Amino acid sequence: MTATSFIDTNIFLYVVSGAVEDAPKRAKAIELIASCDFAISIQVMQEFADAALRKKRLDVTPQEVRLMLEELAESFPVLTPTPSLVFRALDLTSRYQIRYYDAAIIAAAQELGCQTLYSEDLNHGQTYDTVQVINPFL
Repeated sequence: MTATSFIDTNIFLYVVSGAVEDAPKRAKAIELIASCDFAISIQVMQEFADAALRKKRLDVTPQEVRLMLEELAESFPVLTPTPSLVFRALDLTSRYQIRYYDAAIIAAAQELGCQTLYSEDLNHGQTYDTVQVINPFL
């Protein structure tokens, strides 16, 4: 199970956002998803479900969240966490002084052999070991 890119939760949130102010990012997120070979993790799926249902401005139903997650799970590699992934994330947290859940995303991308992590949550252009973060909205 490998991919060249890993897509973070926030990209998917823009895809489903019904908020007018998110329209430009929505278009960019849809374009990115359609054009790259990517993977995700169970963590991304869980974060997406939580945020999409919690953020009322997105105007997303539980059924829509489920449909999107089913489509992602059927179409793209999805990494399930393991104890070694948790330990790698802890090492990244210490080495780069980042939050654990950000480090877990990076560790998942590394595990899947991804060179690029698309996210707006980390420093654009920074490389964490073998994974470079790209903010597609800049």
